[in-house]
Amino acid sequence: LFEQGQSFFATVKVQDWLREHHQDPAAYNILFHQKPAQPGIFQAIAIDIELQRKDGQPVDEWLQQEVNR
Repeated sequence: LFEQGQSFFATVKVQDWLREHHQDPAAYNILFHQKPAQPGIFQAIAIDIELQRKDGQPVDEWLQQEVNR
């Protein structure tokens, strides 16, 4: 989505993913970090998704790992 200039839809997809995992998307800030893709990967860039809870509590480690699968 980022390569196509549609980063807005990436946020919506993450919000939908949070709902599917019984989380309130309004409770999270969603940040995207671009980095070079690993050699041999089709994509030119890779995106890491960072979740931050708005209440300052730590994000569940499992949830953070799963959102980047």
